[in-house]
Amino acid sequence: MTWMNENIHVLIYVYVMFSLCQSGVSPSVLLVEAFYGGSHKQLIDLLKAHVCGCSAFTLPAKKWHWRARTAALHFSQTIPSCPSYRVLFSSSVLNLCELVALRPDLAHLKKVLYFHENQLVYPVRKDQDRDFQYGYNQVLSCLVADVVVFNSAFNMDSFLSSISSFMKKIPDHRPRDLDQLIRPKCVVLYYPIQFPDVSRLLPRHKCLHRPAEPSHVDDIIRQQGNQQHRPDEPQSLRPEEGDLHESSCEHDNDGQMKPLHIVWPHRWEHDKNPELLFSSLIKLKQKGLKFHLSVLGETFTDVPEVFLEAKRLLDSHILHWGFLSDKDNYLAVLCQADVVVSTAKHEFFGVAMLEAVHCGCYPLCPKALVYPEIFPAEYLYATPEQLCKRLQGLCRRPDVARRHTIKVDTSSYSWDALKERFGTLLAD
Repeated sequence: MTWMNENIHVLIYVYVMFSLCQSGVSPSVLLVEAFYGGSHKQLIDLLKAHVCGCSAFTLPAKKWHWRARTAALHFSQTIPSCPSYRVLFSSSVLNLCELVALRPDLAHLKKVLYFHENQLVYPVRKDQDRDFQYGYNQVLSCLVADVVVFNSAFNMDSFLSSISSFMKKIPDHRPRDLDQLIRPKCVVLYYPIQFPDVSRLLPRHKCLHRPAEPSHVDDIIRQQGNQQHRPDEPQSLRPEEGDLHESSCEHDNDGQMKPLHIVWPHRWEHDKNPELLFSSLIKLKQKGLKFHLSVLGETFTDVPEVFLEAKRLLDSHILHWGFLSDKDNYLAVLCQADVVVSTAKHEFFGVAMLEAVHCGCYPLCPKALVYPEIFPAEYLYATPEQLCKRLQGLCRRPDVARRHTIKVDTSSYSWDALKERFGTLLAD
């Protein structure tokens, strides 16, 4: 079996090379992905499909920590030599420094390192729990890379500004000014999303929206403008204020407006802070507010215990629970939902939130991390209390979310908008 596994990579390479030769194209771009899953997989697949001359070598998205530690050695043995390569593209999971040291023939390539996330500010329960090696590997990779690409300005700025303090963990003989060596190589290039056509999945009230339509949320905010607010507190929705007429959207068979449908489409891990989501929803339930809930997103080996307890306490509100592997089914749920919530403590871009907005969901995000870079202030909350208050208002008047025209231009993050820059990045 070991012999078979080792030779599978060679067979894949031979097949890729044969296909490229048949098409008259020699491979010029080497794509290397140590964690081939989720957004990492989507990006590699997108580049393979749309950039000429790519060949890819990957490892399954399992055991992330071991991939970060050992993938370079694996790839050094499984990537055959190819004189036509001109560019090496890798995510920052790979220790690029180790790979080019083990494979000197790859050192002369244009080396592009793409940061989906960075380990210098990755949330841990206690700072002493942070494994120094992962962040250190990323710094070393930046030093040998020719271009260092970040999927957001927040990702880039948080990484560069943390290098100095991170290196102070070294007991003595600390390196200095590494950020000044790395910064000139850095660029921000948003993660490219292929937004599907979801018009056939959208309910009527979402199809009726026009970008120029006035928003009921705007009406409420204007009414609240005459009232006093703390400058640092986002204005919350107060559906009871103003004489908003009830819309025709989404009623049940008895003519009653359907409850607000809240969706949480994130990985089931602690860094996505599911505790905040569930504590807020339990408060809504205790107040007797009606709502429906869909908890989606991928699960891994260790699922936080809070999910089991939340499922028991919120069972009567749940419409969907668990990962939907079929993309159409996943999009259908997003299209039927009214509000998408992020409670993340760790987010450098947020594909799931933008996909949900593309499907017409009203976003609620923390006023932190990457979110202020992408979402206008009216969609941000600064405290758990503000999140709960916003959800309470929308539960009482779900038509406010349903009639709102979302002020996020998702097309800016589409492959169509970004493909030329990726093409230039991967050019020799």
